[in-house]
This record gives sequence, structure tokens and C-alpha cells, in this order.
Amino acid sequence: MKRGTVFYLWDAEITKREILASVSIVAVMFLIGVLISGKISESQMDANEVYNKAIKIESTELFQHGMDTNVGNAFVYGDLVAVDTVTFPEISGEYMYVVKIKEKHTKHTRTVTYTDSNGNKKKKKETYWTWDEVDREKRKSGKITFCGIEFNIEKIDIPEEEYIETIKESSKIRYKYYGVSTNYTGTVFTDLRNQTIPDGTKFYEGKTIEETVEYLQSGGGLILFWIAWVLLTCGCVYGFCYMDNRWLE
Repeated sequence: MKRGTVFYLWDAEITKREILASVSIVAVMFLIGVLISGKISESQMDANEVYNKAIKIESTELFQHGMDTNVGNAFVYGDLVAVDTVTFPEISGEYMYVVKIKEKHTKHTRTVTYTDSNGNKKKKKETYWTWDEVDREKRKSGKITFCGIEFNIEKIDIPEEEYIETIKESSKIRYKYYGVSTNYTGTVFTDLRNQTIPDGTKFYEGKTIEETVEYLQSGGGLILFWIAWVLLTCGCVYGFCYMDNRWLE
């Protein structure tokens, strides 16, 4: 049977019927995407309503009163401070959290493929060196204060550790240190009940309450969804066109 109009996508033949089918795939994917994005938007609006109704606190007295009276959701702005700081004797400074990573300079071998002067592919073994972690030791404060109230450190998700320094013991052994400072300012969004807050409360470092609300209401998830969905749709169309679709003839 003679095929209809044929187009080409790289090395693949694309017929007119395949193009029409691809348009149908895009239309179906678009409709499904609209339904999913609608659910995402509804979820975001529900979350935004929670953020808008949450009380805003910037003083120790109101913070404690909110926990004592079970006010529920709240944005609280204040200083996050380590009570019992930690460190290692060989480094300077005090920290809320510090980790010491021991690394060993290790020799490895691998097989590589190369092309010789005659254009022939050959294999050979080569050696290379890397610094590999062999041990790590962590130290963490037991207590912190936030907005003037003391908690166990597990109550707040503290900021990520940052590189401090590297100390070499020898040409083959070194120690790398990472730590979290003792003092930060920022905002938490949390649930105030029973004179405390939930474990793992998210801390938004360096953000005011207004900036935190704006960040949480940004709706970035919907944008990421559509980017991913468009890429998925393109992949579906490309895969369909690359298949042998003689059943369309």
C-alpha cells in the first residue's frame, strides 16, 4: 500500500496520519494536565488560606501565650540560638552542630577504552586516586532557644551545615569539618499547642514573616508541574512518532 504524505524527524519517517495522531495525544495530555493542575491549584489555595489565617508573632510573651492557649498555626519570627554549643578541640569556634569527616587518599583501578593510532578500539587498565570518606563524627547541641523560648534541638530543623576547614594528618589522611553557626534569625511556620511546637519545624533562615508568607504562597509547584508535563508530552509524541505505526495506514 502506498503511504501518504511523509515527513522526516531525524531518521524517522513521519506520516500525515501520525501527525494527526500526535495532535490528538497533545490534546489529551493537555486536558489531563488541566485537571491535575486544577487539583494542585485547589491544594495551594487551601494552603494559602491556612497561611493567611495563621497568627503572626514576634515577641517571647506572645509566643509562650500561643503555646499555652493552643492557638494553632502561627508564623513566629525570632533568633535561633544554641544553648550548649559544640566543637572539636583542633578547630576554632563554637557551633550548634559540627561534623568531622575522615577521608583517605585511596588508589583505584578502572578499565578504559581508547582508540590507537590505527583507529582500533582497545582497552587498558589505569589507576586514579580519590579522597574517600572512611569515618565521620557528629556533635550537636542538646538545647536551643527560639524567640526566647528553650527547646530540644529536634524541635526545629536547623540550617544546613557549611564548610569550615580541612586539616591534613598525612599525605593519605585528612579531616574535613562542616558546621552550623550558633545564632540565626528567621521565621518558623508551626502549630502552637501544649506549650511546645512539633518536632522538625521548618526554619526559614533570614526571612521575615512577610517574606516567609510570600515564599510559601508563591505557587512555584504549579509552574514546575507544567514544565514537567510539557516535557512528558513532548516525550510521548516523540516516542510515538519513532514507533512503527503501520496500523495507521
